[in-house]
Amino acid sequence: MSEAIVQLKNVTLNYDHRSILIDANFKLVQQEFVYLIGPTGVGKSSILKLLYRDVIAQSGEVVVNGYQLNSLKSKKIPELRRSMGIVFQDFQLLMDRNIFENVAFTLHVTGFPSSKIPAKVNELLALVGLSHRFKQMPQDLSGGEQQRVVIARALANEPRLLLADEPTGNLDPDASREIMDILLGIHKRGTAILMVTHDHSLVKKYPSRTVMLKDGKINDLDI
Repeated sequence: MSEAIVQLKNVTLNYDHRSILIDANFKLVQQEFVYLIGPTGVGKSSILKLLYRDVIAQSGEVVVNGYQLNSLKSKKIPELRRSMGIVFQDFQLLMDRNIFENVAFTLHVTGFPSSKIPAKVNELLALVGLSHRFKQMPQDLSGGEQQRVVIARALANEPRLLLADEPTGNLDPDASREIMDILLGIHKRGTAILMVTHDHSLVKKYPSRTVMLKDGKINDLDI
């Protein structure tokens, strides 16, 4: 049986004056690609916050990459986050640095050997098809290209788990397909992916395990 990368056992989560999870269970195993869908405002992004320990469950057990999150000491949170990659919808790039420097910065702050950073950045930019744009500033790129930089940055520490929060939410259909192709390529390399999305056309075009957050539960759907 494959190892569980994410495990929620009887989890209750209240966040931002809302009840997000009620005695909920969920498991994502090694090398899975899972879509998380659900009605607008139900708290899908809050689930990701729970997994990178930005919020804490009121009860139950949350385990991510072997870390018990409810009892995790604050000093261990950076270590947890280095074991995963996070792709945000709104990019959150450093607008005063070029693409190469954006990715290099992430490596610097996580303690990657300085002498190896240039080669690693080149490898990551090649993976997302942006080697030729390495000197460009973020504002000179399209939305799809900026999201590719975000993905390159998220892969800096070769994470076992990638959390993607509406990664195609601000993109046109062509750019969305490019991002999905990149994510699926990353998945084939062995990274588990949990992707929040509201785009049902993508779920149909790129079928994979799909779960829905509704009424405080995370349930598998037959797609």
